Amino acid sequence: MKIENTKAQMRKGVLEYCILSVLKDEDAYVAEILDTLKDAKLLVVEGTIYPLLTRLKNAGLLSYRWEESTSGPPRKYYGLTETGRLFLTELSSTWDELQTAVNIVTTQKKKNHE
Repeated sequence: MKIENTKAQMRKGVLEYCILSVLKDEDAYVAEILDTLKDAKLLVVEGTIYPLLTRLKNAGLLSYRWEESTSGPPRKYYGLTETGRLFLTELSSTWDELQTAVNIVTTQKKKNHE
């Protein structure tokens, strides 16, 4: 088993949550979303993010608007819908529970081996 495959799967599993979190306070266009994810060391490429944004939009979690840009073509800004905000709240709660559970399990394992 290759560690890189497992690491990639772990990142993919939280990507939806991270994207919604990026958009919780303000709308953003794809380059801004990608920069935020890259700054957090979540390596994501455009080919991954566009289908995910489309899926989230089709699920009613995101909306978008076009905005003129002074430095090029118009930009598509994504933002959370009210449904998206509720969904993010649920995901945050689930993430907290999962993080706590994983910490308990991984900490117990370490204690048992010391």
